[in-house]
Amino acid sequence: MGVRPLFYTRQGERLYFASEVKALLQAPGVAAEIDPVALDQIFTLWAPIAPRTPFRNIYEIEPASLMIVQEGSVSTRPYWSLEYPDRDAPPRHGDERAAAEELRALLTEATRMRMRADVPVGAYLSGGLDSSITSALAAGMAPGGLRTFSVTFDSAEHDESPFQIEMARALGTHHSAVACGEGDIAAVFPDVIRFTERPILRTAPAPLYKLSSLVREAGLKVVLTGEGADEVFAGYDIFKEARVRRFCGRQPGSRIRPHLFRKLYPYLPGLRQQSAEYLFSFFGASGATLDDPLFSHRPRFDGTAATKLFYSGDLRATLSGYDAAEELAARLPEAFARWHPLHQAQYLEARFLLPGYILSSQGDRMAMAHGIEGRFPFLDHHLVEFAAGLPPEMKLKGLVEKHILREATKDLLPAAIGRRTKQPYRAPDSQSFVGPGTRDYVQSALGDAAVSAGGLFNPKAVAKLHEKCSRQPASGFRDNAAFVGILSTQLWLTTFTGTGICNAKAA
Repeated sequence: MGVRPLFYTRQGERLYFASEVKALLQAPGVAAEIDPVALDQIFTLWAPIAPRTPFRNIYEIEPASLMIVQEGSVSTRPYWSLEYPDRDAPPRHGDERAAAEELRALLTEATRMRMRADVPVGAYLSGGLDSSITSALAAGMAPGGLRTFSVTFDSAEHDESPFQIEMARALGTHHSAVACGEGDIAAVFPDVIRFTERPILRTAPAPLYKLSSLVREAGLKVVLTGEGADEVFAGYDIFKEARVRRFCGRQPGSRIRPHLFRKLYPYLPGLRQQSAEYLFSFFGASGATLDDPLFSHRPRFDGTAATKLFYSGDLRATLSGYDAAEELAARLPEAFARWHPLHQAQYLEARFLLPGYILSSQGDRMAMAHGIEGRFPFLDHHLVEFAAGLPPEMKLKGLVEKHILREATKDLLPAAIGRRTKQPYRAPDSQSFVGPGTRDYVQSALGDAAVSAGGLFNPKAVAKLHEKCSRQPASGFRDNAAFVGILSTQLWLTTFTGTGICNAKAA
């Protein structure tokens, strides 16, 4: 599933490999140069498509793959693959109650295995369903009591502390929280990029960097997290959104279409004020057809790709004719076309975004920055294979996400947690870097001189974006993603090339 990375590069007849790119950069002849194609993949798909990395001529082994080095040749091959049943195949699990019982047994065993350690094991507790389940199971397996850890925010839009406190009290855990207030994200962001070793489009890794520091200060070295449950049991809004968009495509005259979109995002206050016409035009803007293999993700990819308006002329010329989304589509397995649409969407999340961003930039990189090992019960391969064989309606029942997981664990959680609608983990983006107390590095990295030297972005366009976000908080996805993406790329150049100057020609 891509929990831990392994990077490698060849220099003549020598092969170097390491768990961090920084180690490879110490090898003779290995230089830090950006790969423009990988950068474009980040600005479209949120992450490079493995084996590419942002570093030219440095690669990573794909998830569930092994490398064979023999007599001077280097090759890789998969040893496991994520597969789903054909959409017209007889269901493997027709009895929901029996399926829920088997799921519970598999998840309990997966948690028990990951509680094995020579040191105490803690758990992240976000207040959402997944980490609450993990913590509830782990609490009964921790002889000295379980320690739980969470992040709190000043912003009510991002803060989940009431649910964290409720769950910690219900379990009787020794709970600690780290506050992520105004200025905290900007304070650690350069360190975040040093450890992610790649540009990112969101600030979400920064609070997790602070959280792993809290765990380390508490004297722990291992934590369980709920990562993977959304991919395995269809928890993300993008799955529900795709279902509604398919309904709209099949029922173009239905008047309930915009109202369905409003139901998808109850945690976004701005959508409640929007008209039905606006909602339909916004969510229906993608030109994807129902037979598009990337149908579920087209709105995300198209929305992210809008950030490319800030590319420099040289970078545009280098990438002329290249389409990151089409490369992704070309890498899909032959069986993909035979899967149910929900399973297709799950595969895209689990095979690409999960290892490329969630488990790396937001997961392992932030935990290991402070020497913390993250463990993921929901990514146990026995559980993943079982869940892949479940009928789609057991995972996404109407617009209720993770239905079978809720049924299997409802006795573990307070009712308010068990019934709670998915609220994605998010953090303030561009607003973290503007206003009073703005960090000097932000002004420097986004200034005309640095942007021109970097050669990747249009200095005038970046200046306008910076001024716009400084004047009022950016509310749109494009501006937030562009701001964070450009800033993180500029920091990446300074951190790894040492000059902030790059060659924008493709590898």
